[in-house]
Amino acid sequence: MANDLSRPTPSLLYAVKRLELAIRTHLDEMLRGSGVTTLQYTALTVLERRDGTTAAQLARDSFVTPQAMADMVRALDQRHLIRRSPNPDNKRELLLYLTEEGYALLDAYASAAAGLEDHMVSAFSPEQVDAFRTALTSAWITLSPERTRALTDSAC
Repeated sequence: MANDLSRPTPSLLYAVKRLELAIRTHLDEMLRGSGVTTLQYTALTVLERRDGTTAAQLARDSFVTPQAMADMVRALDQRHLIRRSPNPDNKRELLLYLTEEGYALLDAYASAAAGLEDHMVSAFSPEQVDAFRTALTSAWITLSPERTRALTDSAC
């Protein structure tokens, strides 16, 4: 029987994906009975931070395709969790806003979501939590489409 130490360490890409899937499983369970999916909940949390954004920007910030976001916006609008309003600067564009019902749903799950996050980092010291958040943010910035595009363009 091989010793676990003799096995190669999983790649960071694998470790991040494994964490994402574990979080997704917990969020799916947390939201069971809420009437929204984990992806819809994620979009609502993005709107909570960036109310009045376009569907295209919301898709990018929520990690879904524009096509998937169009379906999601329709579903969230039908549930009265968001509202669409013309952009005063571009009449062809609609901006998305949380409704009172949207805020109420987020409020109803805020404690459970915070509890999940606290549980996830329960083995960390406060300094390690800060370092983890900083490292994740730095890795995301490094791989962000704008930065990746700039690096690709400069290599040409």
